Amino acid sequence: MYHHRLVISYKGTRYFGWQDLGSNNQRPTVQANIHQALSKICKHQSCTISAASRTDAGVHAQGQVVKITIPIDIESKKLLLGMNSSLPEDIRILQCEPCTAEFNSNKDSKSKEYHYYFCTDSVYNPVLNDFVAHIASNSMASTTEPLDLELMQRACKLFMGEHDFYSFAKRDANISSTVRTILSCEILKTESTAFGNEVYYLKIIGNGFLSHMVRYIAGALFELGKNKLNLNDISEALTVRKVDKICAKAKSRGLHLIKISY
Repeated sequence: MYHHRLVISYKGTRYFGWQDLGSNNQRPTVQANIHQALSKICKHQSCTISAASRTDAGVHAQGQVVKITIPIDIESKKLLLGMNSSLPEDIRILQCEPCTAEFNSNKDSKSKEYHYYFCTDSVYNPVLNDFVAHIASNSMASTTEPLDLELMQRACKLFMGEHDFYSFAKRDANISSTVRTILSCEILKTESTAFGNEVYYLKIIGNGFLSHMVRYIAGALFELGKNKLNLNDISEALTVRKVDKICAKAKSRGLHLIKISY
C-alpha cells in the first residue's frame, strides 16, 4: 500500500460536512467525492481516507489535511492532477506528497487554526452569503446598536489557555476528555472591503477542537456583543459544566478551517 498526505481546499456550501455518510445516504459530502475520485484512479480497488478535521455541513476549508492509502504506486504530482480532474470545482487538492504509514493526520497535528467571518451591516450583501455570517444587532433594543466588539475582544482572552470546554461543545459519549488548550483567540477586521461591507473574523488557534466547539464559542461572543450575555456568564461556563448551553451555536457558513500545523 502507498500513502500520501494531501492538503485540500473546499467550499462547504453544498456539502453535508466532511465525513462520508455511507453508501445508503445520498447526501453529498467532501469525503465521498474524494473517495470517488480515488476509486476511479485506483480502478475501484480498496483505499482509505482519514482527515485531520471532520468539518460540519456548510463549513469551508483552505487547509484540510488528509492521509490517503492506495494500492497503486503513482507519482504525487500525477495523483494531484488526476484527482483534481475528477473532482467538482468546489473541491481542490492543493498539495500532495508521499508520507509514512505511521502518519496520522489528526493525532499528529500540533495545532489547528479556524476563522469565523462575520459582518454586522444593516443591509447584508448577498454576495457574501456563502462565506460570511450576518450577525444582526439586538433587535429587541429600543435603538439598533452595533456589536460591542471591544467587549468581545476582552472575552476572547477568557478562552485562552487550558479549559474544560464541555459547555461549548456537542455532547459526544465517545470523547474521553473535553479539555483543550486555546493558543490564540482574537477578533480582527479583514483588510479587504471590496464588497462594501466591514467584515470581521474570530481567529482561534488550539491544540484541538471538540465537535461544534468553535461555533459555540463564536455564538457566545455574538450574544455577549449584543449584551445578552456578560463576561461572568462565559467565565462560569468555562469552570462549571452546564447541562444547558448558554447560547445557540453560530451558523456554519462563516466558519473556515484555515491551517493545520504539524
